[in-house]
Amino acid sequence: MNWSGLESLISGVNKYSTAFGRIWLSMVFVFRVMVFVVAAQRVWGDENKDFVCNTRQPGCTNICYDHIFPISHIRLWALQLIFITCPSLMVMAHVKYREGKDAKYVELHHGSHLYANPGKKRGGLWWTYLLSLVFKAGFDVAFLYILYRIYDGYDLPKLSKCSLEPCPNTVDCFISRPTEKKIFMLFMVVSSAVCIFMCLCEMVYLIGKRISKLVRIRQENQRLLFAEQHELTNMAPPPVPVS
Repeated sequence: MNWSGLESLISGVNKYSTAFGRIWLSMVFVFRVMVFVVAAQRVWGDENKDFVCNTRQPGCTNICYDHIFPISHIRLWALQLIFITCPSLMVMAHVKYREGKDAKYVELHHGSHLYANPGKKRGGLWWTYLLSLVFKAGFDVAFLYILYRIYDGYDLPKLSKCSLEPCPNTVDCFISRPTEKKIFMLFMVVSSAVCIFMCLCEMVYLIGKRISKLVRIRQENQRLLFAEQHELTNMAPPPVPVS
């Protein structure tokens, strides 16, 4: 898989992200994509070839391997990385839509812009950005749950028992380098958890900033309304004394 194209594409959203978003993007490509490409694929590349069961019954080893590894860690992590980076394309697509809309507006109105900054998170773009964070965190949580359910709490036992047909009896099966593989699996799990935390921090930051802005606007409107009422009171004519 060519990850360089995905990296260059997703990195374009970096200029529209907050500080939390930039940290998230750096973590994804440094601690997840780079580790996945450089190390994880080599560690897990021998999982089928070096899987051994103490039986010579035809088909038993394949059945036990499929039972112990219902889905490859490498393919699961590849799907996870693709799913968590795709929501960022929603933001880029929305910004490109705004830029195109602004360009048409400039042509029709002789240089007047519809958006002062098409990439500024206001209006619909704010909601698109927030929704992308929800999707990224949700996909990470879903894949962590799938990995937890399939592999019994992120565990890789050194010895596995298998009694499925066509195995003649309960056989012992062994995977190669279980400790090393478990360390890599826990590293990917911790990296995913940190990325989820960064998404939650960014959501809290965006919502808090939006609430603060709305409160500030409301206070400013109340101040202007009070000033107008006070000015009207001062401009009112004095009461005429009754003789």
